[in-house]
Amino acid sequence: MKAILQTFRDKYSPLNQLLILGFFVRLFSVIFSKGFGWHDDHFLIIESSQSWADDYDYNNWLPAEGDNTRTPQGHSLFYIGIHYYIFKFFKLIGIADPQLKMVFIRLLHAMWSLLVIKYSYKLTELYSNKRIAWYVGIFTAFYWFMPFMSVRNLVEFVCVPPVLIAIYLLSKPMLTSRNVLIAGLWLGIAFSIRFQTVFISAGIGLALLIMRTSLKNILLLALSFLTVVALSQGVVDYCIWKKPFAEFLSYVQYNVDNAGVYGTDNWHMYFDLIFGLLIPPLSFLLFAGYIVSGKKIPLIFWPVFFYLAFHTYFPNKQERFIMTVLPLIIISGTIGMFMIYEKRKEKINIRLFKFCKIFVIVLNLILLPILTLSYSKRHRVESMTYLYHKNDSNSFMVEDSNKENDFLMPPLFYYGKWFSVLGMSKSFNADSALYYYNRIEVKQRPNYVIFMQAENIAARVDSLKKRFPTLVYETTIEPSLIDKTLFFLNPLNDNQTAFIYKIK
Repeated sequence: MKAILQTFRDKYSPLNQLLILGFFVRLFSVIFSKGFGWHDDHFLIIESSQSWADDYDYNNWLPAEGDNTRTPQGHSLFYIGIHYYIFKFFKLIGIADPQLKMVFIRLLHAMWSLLVIKYSYKLTELYSNKRIAWYVGIFTAFYWFMPFMSVRNLVEFVCVPPVLIAIYLLSKPMLTSRNVLIAGLWLGIAFSIRFQTVFISAGIGLALLIMRTSLKNILLLALSFLTVVALSQGVVDYCIWKKPFAEFLSYVQYNVDNAGVYGTDNWHMYFDLIFGLLIPPLSFLLFAGYIVSGKKIPLIFWPVFFYLAFHTYFPNKQERFIMTVLPLIIISGTIGMFMIYEKRKEKINIRLFKFCKIFVIVLNLILLPILTLSYSKRHRVESMTYLYHKNDSNSFMVEDSNKENDFLMPPLFYYGKWFSVLGMSKSFNADSALYYYNRIEVKQRPNYVIFMQAENIAARVDSLKKRFPTLVYETTIEPSLIDKTLFFLNPLNDNQTAFIYKIK
């Protein structure tokens, strides 16, 4: 074993070692971490792009002939469009199984995420040394949430590699016009994936002014950035809506109008997440290091500052938003943490320091395999997968009558068919479902029912049987361990058991 490890060290550079090991760990998430993490990383990306590939507009996001009521919904079509072409390619080569498609999608994202490891390492090496760069590489490769996040279709994390590449190019000792031009292109791509990265770009612009970068280079960066934005948002939106930047303007308007409607929380929410996700007490040292390294690394300090300031001020707060700047905090925080250590190492309690170090490592080693192998939203995905493999399934209904007005959205991508789902709640009860069921063409009538949640299940099944006497039990889909844990921690997470019945 020692000989193998020594050969590995001799053959590969420290960075390549990190990339190989990081990819190896991410492969476990590619294979085992099925499902989706949040509503947006599935329904706003996968559902929409696959439906377009199937010539169906699932979310009614695109203009339709004879329908003048449709308007831009405020979504950048750049990242969604990439998936559209990927799914078109799958269709061309005959890959139809939804779960198999997602294995390839997760694999592509795992490969893309290696850029986070690579440029986090290279950036740290620029500002410090190989030893500290190795620590940063370890963090970005093996922090407990990194492999899980790396295979998700979450724009808040997918936009990180372009940001890191841009900052790296702008941090080089000899700042050439070519590097500035390419950095602007990458920032434009980051913006096209996630609009909020505009605050990171603004922070970079301020940092360049503080660093007394030539006005020529700043203008070149802005021009390069705006060129990508003009193409990805202006030209594309004009072709679709006959109006440039239609989606971006709609996005801004929607957020202004609905700033306090959902996802609001206390002002320090993002700081709580930083301190929690990066594991205390290490997280406190990393954040202190981020502050301390501000003068040394303005190209990281100010983008993070602008991004956090805006999201702290803006009422709509959601956990996933913080993912965009966590790698930047890890880089600057680690560099700053070692700066603090060098200044105060004589005053540090060695025993306490070792205990904290062991605590963080052990906790990370516990959490890493749990999340890396987790199947998120299992009951929803597996319900659709079960029906996908049922050749006699026309469509289905969702019975979620524990809810007042809505029902839990099924991920139709895994069902392989597109239709308007008939869902029951307290306000739209079994009688309402029967009324609409009888008005659907016989061949298209739902012949399966998915009961969401175990609460009052016997009474709910009995109630529906009175309207559909041939209703018979098929199977039960249990949530995964991570789903059960999240539901235990916060009942607002709809991760519960699903029961599938058939209408014979």
